[in-house]
Amino acid sequence: MLNTEYISALGVSDAEYNEIIAKAAEIIKSGSVVALPTETVYGLFADATSTEAVAKIFEAKGRPQDNPLIVHIADFQDIYKLSDEVPKEAEELAKKFWPGPFTMIVKSNGRVSKSVSAGLSTIAVRMPDSKIALDVIRASKLPLAAPSANISGFPSPTSAEHVRDDMTGRIEMIIDGGECRYGVESTVLSLTGDVPRILRPGAVTADAIKAVVGAVEIDESVLKPVGEGVVVSSPGMKYRHYSPKAQVIVLRGSLNSFVEYVERHQMEGDFALCFDGEEDLLPIRAVSFGAEKDSLMQAQRLYSALRQLDELGAERVFARCPSKEGVGLAVCNRLFRAAGFNVIDLK
Repeated sequence: MLNTEYISALGVSDAEYNEIIAKAAEIIKSGSVVALPTETVYGLFADATSTEAVAKIFEAKGRPQDNPLIVHIADFQDIYKLSDEVPKEAEELAKKFWPGPFTMIVKSNGRVSKSVSAGLSTIAVRMPDSKIALDVIRASKLPLAAPSANISGFPSPTSAEHVRDDMTGRIEMIIDGGECRYGVESTVLSLTGDVPRILRPGAVTADAIKAVVGAVEIDESVLKPVGEGVVVSSPGMKYRHYSPKAQVIVLRGSLNSFVEYVERHQMEGDFALCFDGEEDLLPIRAVSFGAEKDSLMQAQRLYSALRQLDELGAERVFARCPSKEGVGLAVCNRLFRAAGFNVIDLK
């Protein structure tokens, strides 16, 4: 077990901050893993060019080897070091969405370890909108592979405390940069086909992408399970993800039908995951994950709410289904996967 160093970068002097960044960069350059905050979720960062370093990410998470990672860069021009076939749309998309919660999949030139892309010929790249992450990338002078900083399959971490719960003893360092702004992972857009295709929704919506590239498709795996044996090119597509220890059942329908269903089927150990203001209307204990009409709030609070349900000892969770509009599509995607696509349509 590793001796994990936990350092807060909040409220420190410039000199102390620079020391923290330099130390994190040195750990990464030595081939080890550091947990850093981003605007989406906390990530496990390691040298994307080193197969040995990337293997430590998979080991720390217990992540399947056929689940690709995203490579993080600090300057748009760095994408040309990773791909010899960057389509013209990439620069326009980067101007609009980088730095930010947006990932582009392009053809790989082989510079990063094949384990980053699970042996595929493509690579997922993004520039995070986090000063800490960007400063560490620049200080390391490396492209950094980074998935979410949690045990594979469980809810992603949106605070350093979540990371400490999951990763103490598994990695070298955790840097506390406060709560994450968006709370769900980046939108992943593939640019390797004839039409740009969203493989994983996030805070950058389909409509926002359409405004830049004119047309975009949404992969059916966003709201449906991927078929057995299908090779995926983005994280978050293939496996059950984001799940608490409890069984999650998503109930799609009105509040009245939700309450009636819970009343008929409730058992000991059941909890509800609901919208703000609905808690007192339910016959079982409930945790809220945001206002019904505010999908950004839902995204920010979803993973914390799922972790809270575990802390409360929930065995089964009945979850309200969000709208699929805008950022709501990302919330639906994460919640459906947390439930293993156990979604019931209520009459």
